[in-house]
This record gives sequence, structure tokens and C-alpha cells, in this order.
Amino acid sequence: MVTDIGAINSLKPFRLVKFFSFSSLAVILITTLALSWVISNYTKRVLLERSEAYALVFAENLNHQVFQQFVLPTVLRYGAIALRNERQFRRLDTIVRNTTHGMHIEAVSIFDSRENVISYSTVPERVGKRGVGGKEYELALTGKNNSVMVTHGSFWNLFPGAPSISCRLITYIPFRQERELSQSTDQIMGVIEVEQELSDDLRAIIRLQGVIALTSLLIMGLLFAVLRYIVARADRTMEARAAERRRLEEKLHHSERLANLGKMVTSVSHEIKNPLGIVHSTAEILERRLKTLAPGNEHLATIIIEETGRLDGIVREFLDFARPQEPKKNLVAVNKGLEKALHFMAAEFERHHVELVTALDGALDPIPMDDDLIYRVYLNILVNAVQAMPEGGILKVATARGAQGGVAIEFTDNGVGMTEEKLGHIFTPFYTDKNRGTGLGLAIVKNIMDSHGGRVEVESAEGRGTTFRLVLPGS
Repeated sequence: MVTDIGAINSLKPFRLVKFFSFSSLAVILITTLALSWVISNYTKRVLLERSEAYALVFAENLNHQVFQQFVLPTVLRYGAIALRNERQFRRLDTIVRNTTHGMHIEAVSIFDSRENVISYSTVPERVGKRGVGGKEYELALTGKNNSVMVTHGSFWNLFPGAPSISCRLITYIPFRQERELSQSTDQIMGVIEVEQELSDDLRAIIRLQGVIALTSLLIMGLLFAVLRYIVARADRTMEARAAERRRLEEKLHHSERLANLGKMVTSVSHEIKNPLGIVHSTAEILERRLKTLAPGNEHLATIIIEETGRLDGIVREFLDFARPQEPKKNLVAVNKGLEKALHFMAAEFERHHVELVTALDGALDPIPMDDDLIYRVYLNILVNAVQAMPEGGILKVATARGAQGGVAIEFTDNGVGMTEEKLGHIFTPFYTDKNRGTGLGLAIVKNIMDSHGGRVEVESAEGRGTTFRLVLPGS
């Protein structure tokens, strides 16, 4: 529980950093989109203002040209202006078109000042239409310039298949009478409507808005992907470190438990060993006396001697595990110690009907090791192999050259084998599935191999036998 709480507490600062990172990314994205919207709206407003100023300049020029070239000559010649007269209409149309030539003007219309009717327009279909001026026409009659923008479309109209974007700026300017020297008066003769086609400009602005938005999304998406990768990698690193720390803490606790257990075993074993030696010696004396005083009963003393000897072996095994010996290494030929162990076990092999097959490499170089400790490793593995073949079997023992001048020793039996679950516990101290045994034999084997810088590899399958492979480093 302490370990889990510590891991959680260590991750809290990183989770806070992750939260602020994603929050900052969201704020930056929203701010960027808002900024793009502000920029596009500002551009649209500037376009409107410039187009309106352009229309006003054009209208003033048109007002002057129409008054000087059409109104005055027509009044002097005909006494009155009547656009129903084809000659007058054609003359006015020529003047207007000459004035608009080369200008970015879509259409020009002139409203009568007495009624809301279009007296002239460069669009013939509009001539004579009534009531189309609206409030903008009424405002221009009071002497105020004004404009209205008619738009259709947005960012979504840029996609294929969507309706096209359209934008028209319609400006209404009073058509004033002029004095000499082109000075305007307050007398309003009509209203000039100037229509500008701004669809291309609006389309460019919306496209710019889309480019800014998409670029922002792309950059934010890239930043998000990079941040996500960094956060995910950091998460995995933090989890791996937390797991490693938990593993080390568990290993430390396990080592502490084994150390405490070793102290207890050492203390108990010392307390048992001396009385056990006295019992063993007394039983030997008793055996000799029974042969003289009560022949036929000496087997009772023999049982005591055998069992005390077995108990003495268990106590020594406990002591060996609790106080592992530091190896005293010398250059030793591996085959020599192994042959000695095999010779010692020959009687056991015969008694349990175990056939021994050896394949020892005679060209192996001596390696540094403690011959006595490794000899005990051989005996432990050989005893286990015999016990794994209760009905007899074949035991193969082989030696071969290992990596970097080392040696590999293999013991392969065709006995009962082990399950995966049991295979994972065979080096655990005091773990055994035998009726008699301490469960320390293979734990001692591993300790000795570790002290030599070697390793123990085990392969086993239930019902098909087991292979123990000892790998010892070279000099």
C-alpha cells in the first residue's frame, strides 16, 4: 500500500503538468481561431471602407460630368429634362458609360428626386422600376451618403458543390445641382446609386480566413500530436520507473525477510547441532553395548544413528543457506569435479535403475571456480534427477565450451518433468513438493552459481523430463 501511494504521489506533479499542457493547447487554438476571425473581419471592414470611399469619389465625378455635360446642355436646348426622349436618354447613357469606362463599377442608376423611381440605369431592365430605393434612397434625399453591402456565402461556400460567394456594395449619393466652378449646392436633383461587384474580393477574404483557420488547426494538430507523443512516452517512462521501484522494493523486502529468516535458522541450527552430535555419539556407544548385552536389538541404535545423521545433514543445509560461503576460486578442470560427483552417485544410479550417458568435452580449458562449492551443485542436481525418475530412466550429462571461454554443463533426464507453475518456484527457498526435504537444495545451487558470476537455466515439460544447464564464465 505504501508503495502504491508513493507511486501515485510521484505521478501527481506530472499529471498536473499534462493538464496544463493540454489546457494551454486548447487556449492557444481558441485564441488563434478568434484572431483569424478578427483579422478577416478587419480586412472585410477595410475593404468596405475603401470601396465606399472609391464609390463616393466616383459619384462626385459622375455628378459633375452629368450636370456639366448633360443637365445644362439639355436644359438650354430642350428647356427641360425628359429621359423618355430617346436622344436625351442616349446622351446621358453615353456620358455615364464614358465616365464608368475603366472603373470597377458594376452598374449605375439614377433615381428621381420627386418619387422613388429609377429614371436611368446602365441595366436597361431596371429603368422605370418603382419603390426599389428603400431607406437608403430616403436617407440620400436628405443629403447623406450611405452604403449597404449585400453578401451571400461564408467559409463553407468554398467547398466543392456549395453555392458561389457573392458580394455587392451599393452606395447612394445625392445628385446635387452645381454652381459655377463646379461648386455643389444643397439642391438635390436625384439620387445616384453606384453598385460595385466585390465577390472576388470577398472570396479572397474568406479564403484567407479559411487558410488562417486551417493553418492554425494544422499547427495545433501537429503540436497536439507532438505533445501527445511526449506525454505518452513520459507516461510509459513514469510507469516503468514506478514498476521498477516497486520491484526493487519487493526484492528489498524479500531480502530483508530472508536475512531475518537466515538469522533465525542459524540460531536454531546451532542450538540443535550440538545436542544432535551428543545423541549421535551416544547412539554409537549404545549400539556397541547392545551387541554385547542384548544381541539382536542393536538395530534400534542403528536407526537412531541414521536419523541423527539425516537431521545433521538438514541442519548443515540450513546453515549453508543462511551463511553462504564466499567462493575460493582456483583454476579447475570442470570435467574432473563432475566425474568425481558421477562416481560418487554411481551406487544411487544403479539402485534406482538410472542409465548414465556422458558426453564430456575433453578439450575444455580450466576455469576459475571453487571446486568444493561447484561439487555440491553437481550433487544437488544429480540427486534431483534421480528423484525425478522413480521408475528409472536415462540421465545425460554433457559439457561444452561456452561463450567467451566459459563452460556449459547440461544434465538432462527423461523423468516426470515439471509444470510451468512449479518451474517458476523451484529456486524459491523452502519450496518443495517432496514428502521429505527442506526445499533449499536448488536455492543453494542458485546462490553458488550467482557467487561465481554464472547462471542456471532450466527447461522442463511435464511427463517429458527436465534439463538443467549450468553456465560458468571463463577466466
